[in-house]
Amino acid sequence: VEIARMENHLARVRTVLQPVLDSGRFELVMLDCPPSLGILTLNSFVAAEGLLVPLQCEYFALEGITMLKNIVEQLRESGMNPNLGFLGIVMTMYDARTNLSRQVVDEVQQHFGEFVFDTLIPRTTRLAEAPSHGKPIIAHDPYNAGAAAYELLAQEVMKRLQLA
Repeated sequence: VEIARMENHLARVRTVLQPVLDSGRFELVMLDCPPSLGILTLNSFVAAEGLLVPLQCEYFALEGITMLKNIVEQLRESGMNPNLGFLGIVMTMYDARTNLSRQVVDEVQQHFGEFVFDTLIPRTTRLAEAPSHGKPIIAHDPYNAGAAAYELLAQEVMKRLQLA
């Protein structure tokens, strides 16, 4: 990705969000990006202060985090967003019954240490179904283990941002 040539395109989200951020009405603005490194995601990275990265407990997810780290470095070095950093990594689709899930969590914790949130988002059927019903898991099945995990994650994020 040649970020320098894309500067005008990549600043669009930041330009649109700036009045909202300057208003002081919000302590936190979160942008939920698609799981790709397309123009919308890169736009969001230019506007962001920190990235909250969901990482599936699967082997190929480790390759994706390395690619993401390189993109963040390019955005910093190019001056597009010199302060961009990682708020943290949240491990998703965790299945305690599998060795792979535990191995991926261990490896990510080894490489990223304090950036990895303690909360593990479990793989549950109800959690997977929620988007097809047009609802977040908290509304779809508030007593589900996935709902409880996301509530814990929200508390962890607020604490890390010193908003709690």
